[in-house]
Amino acid sequence: MTRARLLAPFERLYGALTGERRERNALIVLAGYVLLWALYGALAKGSQSIHFDMGEMVNWSRAHVLGTAKHPVAGAWLVGLWFDVFPLADWSYYLFAMVVAGVSLWAVWKVSALYLDPGKRVVGLALLMLVPFYNFHALKYNANTAQLPFWALTTWWFLASLETGSLLAAALAGIAAALAMQSKYWSIFLLIGLAAAVLSDPRRGRYFRSAAPWLTIACGAVALAPHLIWLVTNDFPPLHYADEHVDNPRFIKAAVQYLPDVLAYIALPILLTVLAARPPLATIGDMLWPPPSRRRTAVIAFAVPLVLPLVMVFAAVAIIPLWAIPAMTLLPVVLLSSPRVAIPREAAVIVVAVAVVFPVVATLAAPFVALQIHKRDVPSEGARYAPLAAEMNRLWHSAVGKPLRIIGGDTNLTNGLVFYLPDEPRADEIMSSGLTPWITPAQIERDGIAIACRSADAGCNAAAEKLAAGHANATATAVAVAREYFGIKGRTGQYRIYIVPPRS
Repeated sequence: MTRARLLAPFERLYGALTGERRERNALIVLAGYVLLWALYGALAKGSQSIHFDMGEMVNWSRAHVLGTAKHPVAGAWLVGLWFDVFPLADWSYYLFAMVVAGVSLWAVWKVSALYLDPGKRVVGLALLMLVPFYNFHALKYNANTAQLPFWALTTWWFLASLETGSLLAAALAGIAAALAMQSKYWSIFLLIGLAAAVLSDPRRGRYFRSAAPWLTIACGAVALAPHLIWLVTNDFPPLHYADEHVDNPRFIKAAVQYLPDVLAYIALPILLTVLAARPPLATIGDMLWPPPSRRRTAVIAFAVPLVLPLVMVFAAVAIIPLWAIPAMTLLPVVLLSSPRVAIPREAAVIVVAVAVVFPVVATLAAPFVALQIHKRDVPSEGARYAPLAAEMNRLWHSAVGKPLRIIGGDTNLTNGLVFYLPDEPRADEIMSSGLTPWITPAQIERDGIAIACRSADAGCNAAAEKLAAGHANATATAVAVAREYFGIKGRTGQYRIYIVPPRS
């Protein structure tokens, strides 16, 4: 088969995405992308339970609070809204995670229209579909990936308000920025990056004389106000939590590795751009630092949130490259907006083909990935949350006969279990109660608690025995749990489940 015939379907797809109905067709493509990667997630992770970070989001969503001692909770609000409609199931959660990534890519598609012609928009979207932040890592929904849509939407609406003067875009930018901050405080780097970009823009005088920036600030302040009030009235608990995690001995090594590791995540889009455009050194210079113009504004908005976190080395914070997950919105603009960058049509079609074939191949390989994971086991008991939750549910209902409202134990273990218990309880941090202040001793007395600990975890078992002391009907049961995958038994875990019934 000739190369032309092999590329023919992708040529038609490229034509559809650059034609008059490109907006509708882009939504169809993104829907397919979401469904395909969600299927990959369900298959590749079929031999394990959801990640405990995902369970923590579910737990926070049930607390109905404005913040936690770790992070703000806008990401958890989204989870709560999703599971008000969809069932509590692994496949549903992976679908949700990919919907979040899909919305982020849609915002990337929209902001690219401000800087790229239709052909380059398609290439840019295809390139970003190859970044692991929008697929493999997106499937593990946590505070990092929760920022994805809010960063993308803030960037789009902010730059649209700068380019067009749209007051609607300005208002939406403020709201999205507030939600980004309420997903994770790391989003402060996004806001600093956008501020630096607009202050460097030659049009800043006209912009600040308009109503747009003040509307953005006002809408953002109103949307953020409830969380700020919560912060003040609760004595800034996330800041105290963060303070406990500074002075990491690896902070210098982490700072040195940070940018190279981030570049490694986006190496494939960069390589494909170089192969497709074959830019000379002068063009590369124009891509990375354009002359003062709207293009330089976009480059600054992209670069500052990536580079500025290096200042955290002075606070002895070990920065992690995965914290840069939401910062890729403007990568296509940086790579492709230079007028000197020309992408031949055939090269553009090949990039689209790679972006389409990659998730198809990954999904076909997913069952084999799941089997290898099953043989290797998963850290933090991650293969056994579901069967252990079934044992906990059975023991509770046989002893108490009332809905299970509260569970406790090791942090990661309980956050994994909470997702699989049919009574939809909340998880209590029994060894660090300040992390779940919404669960009080009085509530435990009223509703009882079920606690799961690894048999070898002395600290967890001591805390559980302390809670069970004085309850005549409390029980402790040793259980051995293993997960089966296509008839193959995985590694067995040894646990103790404590049932502390309600006082009444």
